[in-house]
Amino acid sequence: MNEGETRMQDRARATRRALLEAAARLFVEQGYVRTSINEISDLSGRTSGAVYFHYSSKEKLALAVVREQFAAWPSLTDRYAAPGIPPLEKLVALSFDIAKALRDDVMTRAGARLWAERRTIDIAIPTPFAVWTAAVTRLLAEARADGELADEIEPSDTATTLVCAFFGLYDLTEEMAGHEDLSDRLHRWWLLILKALQARPEPAALVARALAHRRPTPTG
Repeated sequence: MNEGETRMQDRARATRRALLEAAARLFVEQGYVRTSINEISDLSGRTSGAVYFHYSSKEKLALAVVREQFAAWPSLTDRYAAPGIPPLEKLVALSFDIAKALRDDVMTRAGARLWAERRTIDIAIPTPFAVWTAAVTRLLAEARADGELADEIEPSDTATTLVCAFFGLYDLTEEMAGHEDLSDRLHRWWLLILKALQARPEPAALVARALAHRRPTPTG
């Protein structure tokens, strides 16, 4: 590849990124239906022709935003791959990272809103729930093997319940109190949930340890 081709590819990547970020911001602020291609063009500083060249439609751009959100999730789970961290502590720490992303990261917030508005979008929007349910099931199965779980807790069914409850907590917090409140509500939620999950309940101590494992979210 020559230097000219490299510059063209760099410009194309920069254009796609600018379009994704502009679209995500507008989807968060005013929703999918009320966002127009012209608004995305204006906010991104690119032409509407550039939007259609890279994504062909608003639906395809919405799908790209959701996929961009999904692409960032493995970096969250990878941060807790250390074998020395007990599974339930990993689970709680990971949930706070997701809550932070839902509060602070425009791509994550846009993906959540697009999922909520999926019936207004003429393209299939991937669900986040299967990915997270599988991750939670794995952590609960590890916790079962380590003797951390109460006897009546079944990993797969419990994972589905926890994921549904977590996203329900997020949606209701957005509606009732604003997203800034999510971490506080999540803290109280875990204090309640862990009383049922743990074989030897110590919810406050476990949440404190989980929060101590968290590191600043990488930027850039």
